[in-house]
Amino acid sequence: MWYVSTRGMAPRVDFEGALFSGYAPDGGLFMPEKLPQLDRETLCRWSALSYPSLVMELCALFIGPELIPRDDLNDLIHQGFSRFRHREVVHLSRLRNGLNVLELWHGATYAFKDLSLCCTAQLLQYFLEKRKKHVTVVVGTSGDTGSAAIESVQGAKNVDIIVLLPKGHCTKIQELQMTTVWKENVRVFAVEGNSDELDKPIKAVFEDVAFVKKHNLMSLNSINWSRVLVQMAHHFFAYFQCVPSLDVHPLPPVEVVVPTGAAGNLAAGCIAQRMGLPIRLVTAVNCNDIIHRTVQHGDFSLSETIKPTLASAMDIQVPYNMERIFWLLSDCNSQVTRALMEQFERTQSVHLPKELQSKLSAAVTSESVSDETITQTMVRCWEENQYLLCPHSAVAVSYHYQKLHRQPSSTPRCCLAPASAAKFQEAVLTAGLTPEIPSEILALERKETRCTLMRKSDDWMLMLRDTIEDMSQQWRDRFLNAAE
Repeated sequence: MWYVSTRGMAPRVDFEGALFSGYAPDGGLFMPEKLPQLDRETLCRWSALSYPSLVMELCALFIGPELIPRDDLNDLIHQGFSRFRHREVVHLSRLRNGLNVLELWHGATYAFKDLSLCCTAQLLQYFLEKRKKHVTVVVGTSGDTGSAAIESVQGAKNVDIIVLLPKGHCTKIQELQMTTVWKENVRVFAVEGNSDELDKPIKAVFEDVAFVKKHNLMSLNSINWSRVLVQMAHHFFAYFQCVPSLDVHPLPPVEVVVPTGAAGNLAAGCIAQRMGLPIRLVTAVNCNDIIHRTVQHGDFSLSETIKPTLASAMDIQVPYNMERIFWLLSDCNSQVTRALMEQFERTQSVHLPKELQSKLSAAVTSESVSDETITQTMVRCWEENQYLLCPHSAVAVSYHYQKLHRQPSSTPRCCLAPASAAKFQEAVLTAGLTPEIPSEILALERKETRCTLMRKSDDWMLMLRDTIEDMSQQWRDRFLNAAE
């Protein structure tokens, strides 16, 4: 299996190359050169698998036994999921009025990012140990990615991690999950800016190819292909849990509602669709609605500002995984994708070609949801089911409730729930509900914190480069001491 850049100007790489790269050297994102097609027999066989086994089968398709033998891969995946609180890893709650909520948040940090990052970290360390190498991971986060990335690699001897979080834009719990980790391979910066602004120094650092190579830099944001690969399993598991029967021809569809920020889960769903999984995708966003405008009108352009919402992890203006979707739906046309993305980077505004917009709106339905609707949805779900939704999950569930009123459908629907309500106490209180707080989260408030402030007046890129150089030197010193 080979991987190519969505912009077509970089050499193709194998899975290991894509895993360690983040952005491709031409600024694009890596995608499989060819997608395997799954026949009915394979889908029927996979329908009996557990979530970890589904992840295993998908990884085997996209990695190949010459890089990681199947038995080793199986061990890595199961080791990655070993600390999840729920025995199924991912659990479907079947609630009133046909509401199916797929809980993706049973990992250490109570968010869906744990699922892909625990596997990615295992794959990473497998190759690092084999090659006797070291990497520095640089992550920008809107809330959950940072804590899940730290959790997946903290204390690892071959990995250092630097996380930039948007000060004042995460919940208190999200911040504490990052700033209470005291490991020598972890550094956290609180940036006086939003999540799109803190991505700029990271992208600038990654554009310096010599610097990236010298320090073995990589990203664990969902620009990283391995994240998207594991997230494809959400869609397969949702389908198999909700489809009424696999004994009919053709296989019946299931609608999967994806609350969307940077569009990693959405890209994973589009790829699963292209591989033959009969799902209908709905992308549900908050009032930061660039994806909704793109699906509805082909308008891929920035708004003047990011609006802070209750679903804060989705307060994103630049959903970078849309580039993967544009490439996929333009029949892997890197020329079209490159022209679109370069224009967007220059002008912050691009109108999709009519044919591409038509394919996008055929593949994906969209909805934009206000804070008022989020709280109403949280209240209704509690009143009907005694079930607490986080505000991001409520963005998806609001679509289900809307459809119940407008046009009840016989097609089963599954709403992805990306985080536990326990991480978003402020939103739960805003909805007039009572938070349920696990003891691990309560314990965070008593821990000492450590992070460095990046002020508006600071040179963020210089601070980031200096920290990377410092951590690299410290690792070299440790490595030399260990060798003596």
